[in-house]
Amino acid sequence: MDDPKVLERMRADWNERAGEDANYYVAFGRREQDDEEFFATANDVVRGLELDLRRLSGRDAALEIGCGPGRLMRPMSRHFREIHGVDVSDQMIRLARERLQDTPNAFPHHGSGSDLGMFPDGKFDFVYSYAVFQHIPSKEVVFQYLREARRVLKNGGILRCQLNGLPPEAKQYDTWSGVRITAGEVADFARDHDFQLLALEQIHTQYMWITCRKRPQGWSKGPAVRNISNALTGEAVAPARGAMAALSLWVASLPDACDLHSLAVLADGVRCRVIYIGAPEADGVTQVNVALPEDIRTGLVPVEVHWRGMPLCPPAWARIVPAGPLVPRVTAVSDGVNLLLDHRTNTGTIKVTMLDVVHPEDFQARVDGLEVRDTDAFCADPLTKRYEFNFHLPPDIGRGAHRLEVTHGKRSFAPVTVEVM
Repeated sequence: MDDPKVLERMRADWNERAGEDANYYVAFGRREQDDEEFFATANDVVRGLELDLRRLSGRDAALEIGCGPGRLMRPMSRHFREIHGVDVSDQMIRLARERLQDTPNAFPHHGSGSDLGMFPDGKFDFVYSYAVFQHIPSKEVVFQYLREARRVLKNGGILRCQLNGLPPEAKQYDTWSGVRITAGEVADFARDHDFQLLALEQIHTQYMWITCRKRPQGWSKGPAVRNISNALTGEAVAPARGAMAALSLWVASLPDACDLHSLAVLADGVRCRVIYIGAPEADGVTQVNVALPEDIRTGLVPVEVHWRGMPLCPPAWARIVPAGPLVPRVTAVSDGVNLLLDHRTNTGTIKVTMLDVVHPEDFQARVDGLEVRDTDAFCADPLTKRYEFNFHLPPDIGRGAHRLEVTHGKRSFAPVTVEVM
């Protein structure tokens, strides 16, 4: 049963955020964005959603869960005869109706916060959601939305949504830092609800994405590898560990019923983690991406594809090379709150993003020679060992340009200039 107190808290909190600065709380780039800048922040998300449109057999209707003020609905509307959006916040819906006045096929609706009861079964070809479920404090509400998404999808329709896959370490979940969902829970849900699980990406991160196709109730679970390449670089080799330890298999005549449950890929006899099954190309070849087992042996290793516990085709071969050393490096410096302020701050806080960090406790920073204290280290991606280090500027730092020096253990990085606004 839905907890009315949870739903009311969600509605009240998001109404308050809509009134304070809707653009910031939806896109969280910086405060006080104008509409042009706000809608531009949707571009990367929309491009990702558009990749899954190739899977659709029709484009009559789409639905966005948690549409906010219409940031994604407006660009996505060009792909469908009609597009609908629901949001728990009536203030967000009011803003969406204002901003979508010139989009006649877009229809925002105020929803209950946990169901899609205003829509009939099997109405939509495509249901999507971004930066919504990560703010819901109840796991029951999240999975109720996923059940409802399946109900309103047509058979063969696609659900593409983002969930918070970070480890469940928070002391308390609220309407900003919502519940975390594990990859295993997603896989179990898909299996139990006749969803064909086609993508499960960026697990263990705040931005875990899933793609599912609705199959008829009780659908049955049951070729050759043309090429193998590195899933990230396209090269013919992959390292034995790290973020680049992933393969793309190009499989001819992959059965349509294959999903992440029934398909297994073994490298040197050890099971890989299947990440992604793509849409078939015009020549019938399907891309299958897998993460290699940790510290697999190097050299030429056999790669086998199994379906329903049986070999699907003859083994292929992949070249595995030793992984290079992890070299920590700084990839971004911004304001700690307004992330669009590159090398600038107007809040007195700084965020330094680094990759390949094994020992976050070795991070140190100085501003104009003054040591930074009380740094907060946050692991944003365990696979790439990406960390965000957040800290306040020393109290004696005033406006203008200042010299930021970052060290990690014995390694020093080139100083950068940070402007205090």
